[in-house]
Amino acid sequence: MSDVFGRKLRAYRKLKHWTQEELAIRIGVSLAIIGSLERGTRTPTPELLKRLERELTVSAAELFGEAESAAAQEDS
Repeated sequence: MSDVFGRKLRAYRKLKHWTQEELAIRIGVSLAIIGSLERGTRTPTPELLKRLERELTVSAAELFGEAESAAAQEDS
């Protein structure tokens, strides 16, 4: 899995001033899962992705870095 998702997840979590533990509690998973997602060693399930989107108020496209790719293509 690309490390883009992990870096984006960490960035959006930090924008909320949450620790990994706080995010884990909010979405109902273990701290280890959040760490794995941020390191890029785990891929989120569709259900987990929905919970992340809801809690972080961000789209899946933004988490996967696709929103920036589309914006860059539009600017070209």
